[in-house]
Amino acid sequence: MTVKLTLLGLLLLSLGTFCVGHDGHDEDQMPLDYVRYPYQAAAAYPGDNSVTADAIFSGITTFAKLPWVQCLTKEKDVPFDIAFIGAPFDTGTSYRPGARFGPAGIRAGSRRLTLYGGYNVPLAVNPFLAGLRIVDCGDIPVTPYDNTVAIKQIEEGHRALLHRAPFSALPNDTHTGTPLTPIARDGKHHPRVITLGGDHTIVLPLLRSVHSAYGPISVIHFDSHLDTWKPSVFGGAPSDRAAINHGTYFYWASREGLIANGSSIATCHGAIRTTLSGPADYANDDESGFQRIEAREIDTIGTDGIIKKIRETVGEKPVYLSIDIDSIDPAFAPATGTPETGGWSTRELRTILRGLDGLHIVSADIVEVAPAYDTNAELTTMAAADVLFEVLSVMAKTPLGKLVN
Repeated sequence: MTVKLTLLGLLLLSLGTFCVGHDGHDEDQMPLDYVRYPYQAAAAYPGDNSVTADAIFSGITTFAKLPWVQCLTKEKDVPFDIAFIGAPFDTGTSYRPGARFGPAGIRAGSRRLTLYGGYNVPLAVNPFLAGLRIVDCGDIPVTPYDNTVAIKQIEEGHRALLHRAPFSALPNDTHTGTPLTPIARDGKHHPRVITLGGDHTIVLPLLRSVHSAYGPISVIHFDSHLDTWKPSVFGGAPSDRAAINHGTYFYWASREGLIANGSSIATCHGAIRTTLSGPADYANDDESGFQRIEAREIDTIGTDGIIKKIRETVGEKPVYLSIDIDSIDPAFAPATGTPETGGWSTRELRTILRGLDGLHIVSADIVEVAPAYDTNAELTTMAAADVLFEVLSVMAKTPLGKLVN
């Protein structure tokens, strides 16, 4: 009996040694072959002709199994090129709440993104093996009790990431070999941040953050709703706090000078396929500087025509990309706060996003994913993750630099 107990003790001690990391904190419960930054080892993210279909359902759930970095707390000095960050806020919704659980749901929906390695065939890139440091920063701490405080928390959290020095320097131009210079108005090279919402209210503080580096920014907005409503119309604005919500944030962004009026485009996926209070809503939308692509236009001009309209409007300007999951028809993405029938399919939206290849997307978000209304098959969260995979691929191919004449 003594011998058996001794052997058992040695076995437990041995297992404990393997489970505890070098510093006793960060690596707790990490796999033995864990590689913090996947681009540094092909074994973490399979490359061409490597072993795939590993146990991607295991381990801590980060977006696409990216390394988790505590970017806003004890790892503030860790540089990155692209960061995913959650903004679990949904107290600006007008119909169905639940998007505060969106970040967790989207991460769960992303687990299978690298099942076969992560190579994007249409865009001919594997963003996970493109030489960039891509991380998941977890969530911004957001209070559910005070929208004014929460909006400030989201802006400050995003700005802290946006103004961090990126891991990689700007490369040379692929055609001329000439060094690129930053496109940001402040003259600095910034990393990119992809935000997991959260309801669409979060875009106001996100645009305030982006403005601090880029000035007034062009916006590509996929949505089934205008989101430029006057507060006196959308909700009636019973208080200053209530006047900022997921239907009015672009109204405020326009009046604060955060967006480049006249060069933004609201490609509301199923765009503006919702009802209105009347034609005045469109007049107000025009004042806010947006052009509209209706959802039904896909039946006449197709995805190529929609891509052409977007690119002609945005041009070569730096652009912020905001994607409401309700741009996809509820047949494909039912789990959202304000569903509208008659939208685009997941395939159509992904095609349009790939058509943005070459644009300077400085930051992006996906919002209004409310997992409680999803099916057991996780249709909506998988669609959201796949949409962001296209966005990430476009970002990985196009550095945020320009040639100086």
